[in-house]
Amino acid sequence: MVIYVARVHERRTTGSTTLTRGRLAAVLSLLLLLLLACMVAGVLLGPGGTDLGRLLPLDVDRNPQAATLLLVRLPRVLLAALVGMALAAVGVAYQALLRNPLADPFIMGVSGGAALGGTLALVVGGAGLGLFWQAPAAFLGAALATWLVYRTGRVAGRVDTVTVLLVGVVFNAFASAVIMFIKTVVTASKTQEILLWLMGSLGYQSYSTLSVLAAGTALGYLALQMAAGSMNALALGEAGAAHLGVDVERAKARIFVAASLLVGLAVSVSGLVGFVGLMVPHLVRLVLGPDHRLLLPAATLAGGAFLVLADLAARLLFLPLATEPPVGVVTAFLGGPFFLLLLRSRHRRAFT
Repeated sequence: MVIYVARVHERRTTGSTTLTRGRLAAVLSLLLLLLLACMVAGVLLGPGGTDLGRLLPLDVDRNPQAATLLLVRLPRVLLAALVGMALAAVGVAYQALLRNPLADPFIMGVSGGAALGGTLALVVGGAGLGLFWQAPAAFLGAALATWLVYRTGRVAGRVDTVTVLLVGVVFNAFASAVIMFIKTVVTASKTQEILLWLMGSLGYQSYSTLSVLAAGTALGYLALQMAAGSMNALALGEAGAAHLGVDVERAKARIFVAASLLVGLAVSVSGLVGFVGLMVPHLVRLVLGPDHRLLLPAATLAGGAFLVLADLAARLLFLPLATEPPVGVVTAFLGGPFFLLLLRSRHRRAFT
């Protein structure tokens, strides 16, 4: 029944045919090729260029070209892809749950909660413990922020999306104030460490850290993918989903826990990278339609490609200035105007 309703909803909103295995495989294959192409460009392009003729042998101890590609650029590109995939998947989940394309972990304050948890872990444990210390703290911060925003945003037994977004903005301000206070009471070196991390910069993580990040991201994504049918039903509202036999509370709990895990992992290794979960799902939905069985994996792959390209732009576009802004600055430059245009278009449709 849930699948049937998803197909009817897709026809009504996009006029497209129902999802077939062939269409699913074709779309995901193209997006996977796009992601791989972006990753290859991210590895080969960068300050100083790459001399492919001197790439062999792949001995990082004796070949500087191989060391640059395998120890510097490749880990950074993998990190960008994983963070972008996680944030895009969370954006799809939140937009489905709240039935609002403006929902985004950064705007809703979930990333702010994760940043607050990660900052506390950074102050207490230091950066040396890396992902194994910051990720659990960031996950707890994201989970608490999600619970607070969602519970506060319930009005008369239902979720009011405008209230949720407003609560998220307020919570972001509160988390920023607490982080600002923390920076004033720690040492100058620790303050600089926190500031660099919070700006949304992609550092050079070890392959062991990346493997743990990949495993956690895959776990969170699979949990969301298993709830894709419930997301389709939730497009009809909580009452409509319940009439179709969906355990709404269980579905929401699964989505919130998985989303908190993904946000916590992403923030713990990259800081605050905003608007990926807003822009990518919305653009993919415009092209492929609202069926989350396709939308979720497609947006996840597109999110990885988007952040790899954004990081590449951060590395290349500002070379004349002899500087490199954090990737979070690039996504904010793109996401801020995008959010305003999306909000304006929604207002126009509401009054026409």
